[in-house]
Amino acid sequence: MSILLVCQMSWIVLCAQSRNLQTTIQSYDVSVLDWKLWGYRPHYWKMDFDFKNLTGNWAEYADIDFTIPGSVQMALKNAHVIEDWNTGLNSTGVEWIENRHWLVVSKIPDKWLPEEGKEMLMECGGLDYKGSIFVNGKEVGGFDNAFIPYTFDITGYLSDTDNTIVFVFECPPSYLGQIGYTSRVRDWKPRFNYGWDWIPRIVQTGIWDDVYLTVKDVKAASLSRVQVLTDADKRDEKGTLFIKAEPNYRALKGKVKVELTSPGGKEVFSETIPANHLSIGRKWDDIPVNRWFPNGLGEQPLYEVRLTLLDENGDVSQQNSYRVGFRNLRWLPTEGAPVDADHWLCSVNDQPFFLQGVNWTPIRPNFADLTRMDYRELLATYKKMGVNAIRIWGGGFPEKEWLYDICDEMGILIWQDFPLSSSGLDNYPPEGEKEIQEISNIVEHYLIRLGHHPSLMLWCGGNELYQKGDVAPITDAHPMIAAIKKIVISLDPTRKFVPASPSGPTLSNNPDLYGKGISWDVHGPWNLPFTQPSNYMELVKDFWTKNDAMMHSEAGVPGAMSVEMMEKYKGDLDILPADTSNPLWRNVNWWVQWNEYIEGGNNPNSLKDYVTWSQQRQAEGLSTAVKAAKERFPSCGGFFIWMGHDSFPCMVNTSIIDFEGNAKPVVEKLTEIFNDNAYLKQ
Repeated sequence: MSILLVCQMSWIVLCAQSRNLQTTIQSYDVSVLDWKLWGYRPHYWKMDFDFKNLTGNWAEYADIDFTIPGSVQMALKNAHVIEDWNTGLNSTGVEWIENRHWLVVSKIPDKWLPEEGKEMLMECGGLDYKGSIFVNGKEVGGFDNAFIPYTFDITGYLSDTDNTIVFVFECPPSYLGQIGYTSRVRDWKPRFNYGWDWIPRIVQTGIWDDVYLTVKDVKAASLSRVQVLTDADKRDEKGTLFIKAEPNYRALKGKVKVELTSPGGKEVFSETIPANHLSIGRKWDDIPVNRWFPNGLGEQPLYEVRLTLLDENGDVSQQNSYRVGFRNLRWLPTEGAPVDADHWLCSVNDQPFFLQGVNWTPIRPNFADLTRMDYRELLATYKKMGVNAIRIWGGGFPEKEWLYDICDEMGILIWQDFPLSSSGLDNYPPEGEKEIQEISNIVEHYLIRLGHHPSLMLWCGGNELYQKGDVAPITDAHPMIAAIKKIVISLDPTRKFVPASPSGPTLSNNPDLYGKGISWDVHGPWNLPFTQPSNYMELVKDFWTKNDAMMHSEAGVPGAMSVEMMEKYKGDLDILPADTSNPLWRNVNWWVQWNEYIEGGNNPNSLKDYVTWSQQRQAEGLSTAVKAAKERFPSCGGFFIWMGHDSFPCMVNTSIIDFEGNAKPVVEKLTEIFNDNAYLKQ
């Protein structure tokens, strides 16, 4: 078998052409090919499938159109094999998909084949989750990690003509849901798909990112693990650029042309250096630039860094390009914080400001099928609200490049969790050497792939990771967190690292701990802290006013989606009663509020009244919390709402934007609070 595990950026920009120069690399996007999906009971394909003719007699599902990137679920839905899993209880009717093996098959055009002296690599940006690659019926290699890209050398498996290529996806693991044991996690697949408090079980199988077939000279000079980092002066329009890479031995005698161009396409500087200088890293200081600012504080000028690798003969061997911004980002102590507390006051270009944003969860369970427009429309809604930061939650996936690019454009800073999360029954990360090595590979990939984005502000070990017994948040004394921290410090010392969210001495937002200086980054509450007596909203306001947390990385209030949305997605079920005696509400049931609604003397037969009550409650409760936190600036550094948007049409959830992108009433109040920057003048 021939497999290369890659943790680099260069697979994203595979074949950039430089004017009047010849390059030895040619890349083909396999999405243009005719792909088909075949479904088998586990292992049946091994005795039946004809890899030469791409046919089989025992398949339960045969010759179904498939798109790359794409999910098995969407292909089956488009072929009318399954119903829309978003309607009623249909999600339970698609769980059988997990219990099949799926083959995604096509042919490689003869005109793509490498000439003598060249090799063909298959570069896969994201495979969800486990399986093997076959070329002409021979196994090339396997994959078992949805969070990293894979590169397969398929040269030795090719024939002169009629080459077939097959992705085989095996059954995914069954145990990765919200309730379980973090310490026992052994598989690197997004966990939210297995059911969380805001989504039922819909376990995607598929190819979630681009796949390319790349042809290059066997003896070509190349750069790998290309890392691009930027910084800026606090006050002056001057930037710093740092580039590091690993040249192969053929590149050591070559040179690299480094070019920086302005947002308008003008050359800022161009320099050609020996390629081996990048082995230890090369830094350029005092570059004349316009600095990048977060949303609401200034503009977001973006520059292009282009690297052109020239071999010892002066021929172009490789080109990589990166869009970057220059900003100075530092973390300061919040006002009144103990001297040993983490710093939670974010300052960009010498301007401290309040981080106001949302927790970002995957837009859909079948995230392989998303488009750039899906991201742009949702992020535009957040930008208009005044959001200046999002936290990419650790139970999801590393996200499409589109998200980071658009956040760069819109000035939305990113708190990036690594893919570790709580499990309810225990929240203690794995300690085994194998798991630590696997997460280390993932972390390295995240750092090298994403480090050039100016929107990226912070690395976080994961979501709700606790010490044994849940007595406090995890620290870097844990061997896995220590390994992650070591890699972050080595590869990206420009950014803050926290062991987990929450972090510090205490787990949650607890009024019994107010005034003790130990509420650093806290979670909760996710509901109103008081619902009785009749003046409970005054108590809610008092709760948040007296709060002394330095950062709220999760807090929220549930609110129902609209009557129209409920009617659209209820299927053949009755909507009322809105409690867990109703299967429609039991499907995603953590945030049911029916008892409070009835106890308040409200009409149990009016859906409209219930929705109005729920949405007003969310609007008042959440806006009170956010406003109080922002008014405490600079004692409080920020507030991240749990959660931003629905990934599934939940009847009621802590989201502020519903499944179709409609804003709940709370958004109007939040927009007013977020866009009030009077505090900056104080």
